[in-house]
Amino acid sequence: MLRSSVARFKPAPFSRNKSLTCIQQRLSSFHRQSSLQQTPRAALAPSTQTQKSTPSPPLRSSSAIIASQRSEAISRHLSTAPSSSPKRTMSYSKQPSEFQPRKVGALHTGDFRCYIEDKTGTPVSPFHDIPLYANEQQTVLNMVVEIPRWSNAKLEISKDEFLNPIKQDVKKGKLRFVRNCFPHKGYLWNYGAFPRTWEDPNVVHPETKAKGDNDPLDVCEIGELVGFTGQIKQVKVLGVMALLDEEETDWKIIVIDIHDPLAPKLNDIEDVERHLPGLLRATNEWFRIYKIPDGKPENQFAFSGECKNKKYAEEIIRECSDAWDRLVTGKQQPGGINLANVTNQASPDRVDASQLSRVPPGQDLPPAPIDGSVDKWFFISGAGAVSTDYIK
Repeated sequence: MLRSSVARFKPAPFSRNKSLTCIQQRLSSFHRQSSLQQTPRAALAPSTQTQKSTPSPPLRSSSAIIASQRSEAISRHLSTAPSSSPKRTMSYSKQPSEFQPRKVGALHTGDFRCYIEDKTGTPVSPFHDIPLYANEQQTVLNMVVEIPRWSNAKLEISKDEFLNPIKQDVKKGKLRFVRNCFPHKGYLWNYGAFPRTWEDPNVVHPETKAKGDNDPLDVCEIGELVGFTGQIKQVKVLGVMALLDEEETDWKIIVIDIHDPLAPKLNDIEDVERHLPGLLRATNEWFRIYKIPDGKPENQFAFSGECKNKKYAEEIIRECSDAWDRLVTGKQQPGGINLANVTNQASPDRVDASQLSRVPPGQDLPPAPIDGSVDKWFFISGAGAVSTDYIK
């Protein structure tokens, strides 16, 4: 039976600095207006050579003085407010210069492909070429963003296509969109994968008692900025959940963008609950119920839904990195995975420059319109999912 109470995830954290700036600007405007209202017209007139004397300063009423004093006191108080948080100047994250997306076809169509290219414009595989770690200490990792937060299109790295572009998943001939299970809208986080990782379907994990799902490791990035498809984010690991999806282990690594204002305060999974209360609970619920509107049962979790800590997550990442290494070097049967890559010298599937012409040139096409039903809310009860279509 599902819980009757549902925690809301606040999508946009309050920006105090931005609000303080706005208030201070209004106060400055108030002072200017008050000064103009209290100044005689003669003082506002342009000076001339025939002007013989300067008018005396105007007397101010007691109410004007009190209002001015209050405004000045508020302004002084606001000027002492904390200013350590960086100003938010844009709604979307910046793209590191090392990699960028090359989009072909229109989003929300079966033709859409998002390839990744390096800074020289050479196409690379987001599965096999982008390094897992972004620094020598292996404390910062590269994450491939597949699905931006709050969006519904089920985009994923294509395992069976040349250089593994990101495309929209298709099921029974239809493009897949995740349902909105009240009170959630689309994905709760920037969702994607770690490059050079593989959940080996030939290995049963000793604690989950289930085999790997044959995919790269899934990643949930919980920072405040909305990413974009094909973005390479640099993140640090906080923890991991173990979803049991159709008798397979489907790890969900919890991370945060290292450039996020909250990143210095989040170093392990308990910090997430301290600074973002309710997010882990909402994450658990989202994965548990998101398939119910499509007629499937709710998903289950290993460890009773507990989110394991950073140390445990890092061990899972290392295991999946080792599994990928066995895969790309030919020590493990690929099982339908396209292993074409351009950087791994030990790989028998490394391709040369002449084969990269198979990747089409980029196109700047607007997204195709999507059906309005994608925005419906589904209300989950013990008996299943009910959409607003059936509410009379």
